[in-house]
Amino acid sequence: MTRSPVSFAALRRLLTEIEFSGGREHVLAVGGARELAPVLRQQLLRGGADPAAVRLGEPEGADVYVHVLEGEPGGEDEAVMRRARRARVPVIAVVVDAAGDGPIPYVLATDVVPVGAGQGFRLETIARAIAARLGERAAPLAGRVPLLRAAVSEQLVESFARKNGLVGAAIFIPGADLPVLALNEFRLVLRLAQAYGEESGAERLPELIATLGAGFGLRALARELLGFVTIAGWAVKGAVAYGGTRTLGEAARARFALGALGEELPSSPRG
Repeated sequence: MTRSPVSFAALRRLLTEIEFSGGREHVLAVGGARELAPVLRQQLLRGGADPAAVRLGEPEGADVYVHVLEGEPGGEDEAVMRRARRARVPVIAVVVDAAGDGPIPYVLATDVVPVGAGQGFRLETIARAIAARLGERAAPLAGRVPLLRAAVSEQLVESFARKNGLVGAAIFIPGADLPVLALNEFRLVLRLAQAYGEESGAERLPELIATLGAGFGLRALARELLGFVTIAGWAVKGAVAYGGTRTLGEAARARFALGALGEELPSSPRG
């Protein structure tokens, strides 16, 4: 019997960590322009979000704070965003009808979403900005805010595929990379489950075992390919690790998305 590259203790720690991260109430706060902020909040609730998960108000205590600006930021805007920074709450600035493209105080340039005059809020772009800013930490928030799920799950799959691609290329000792690769793939599956509002604890063990089996198959493919490659074997290993993790992630993502869609569909009336 093939021995698992991941110890039971490591798997238990991972399950505990993921479950703990989803234990508290995760919140997206929206503030800024008095007339526009409530409109954006309502749009972010689409898809059946928990109303308490998207609130109007202050940044403190939120996972991420989305600040709506009408034109250039004023003193009140800067004060709120400064408070968010002090509270270590990431800020996404949605700038409506900006006169220029100057920097927004306390906001990274990559976290600014411009909206032209007369245009609607760019919800997909806002979701991608949140996903990129929070990384893994966006998963439990997406579990409560369905509009974030596509962007968050896409970010998770790409991020973990890149990590495993680097690990596969960097570790030259045969088999030494297996524990890291497998644990990253387990982590990806659990975070995707969390992002789609599914159980992310011990209930996922059968799925993790299936993930491990698929991973072993891909590693075997890599070993066979290396037999035909005399140079740049590290590139083959990195490419297989990247592609394999991405394939596993996309399959899990599609499965969880389908499950979430099934929960949203109304049951058929009985005649």
